[in-house]
Amino acid sequence: MESITFTDPESGEEVLFYVLEQTCIGGVTYLLVTEEEEEDSLAYILKEIQTDEDDIIYAMVEDEVELGAISKVFAEMLEDIDIE
Repeated sequence: MESITFTDPESGEEVLFYVLEQTCIGGVTYLLVTEEEEEDSLAYILKEIQTDEDDIIYAMVEDEVELGAISKVFAEMLEDIDIE
């Protein structure tokens, strides 16, 4: 399973996330990630943001409308995962 390292912008702490699924909507790439590779865990949705020509960062999706819409897409893609 692919993994990425996410740096929390508030604490500066690095967290290893495992990528469950990826989708592109309206030219924006979203990742569904979890902290645990094998066990049930909380899932997060990250949004890809290009900072310049070569650098890409990921940010947590915090907008409730955007989060709800993207959650529905991932729920359809992964029928066996319960996204709330």
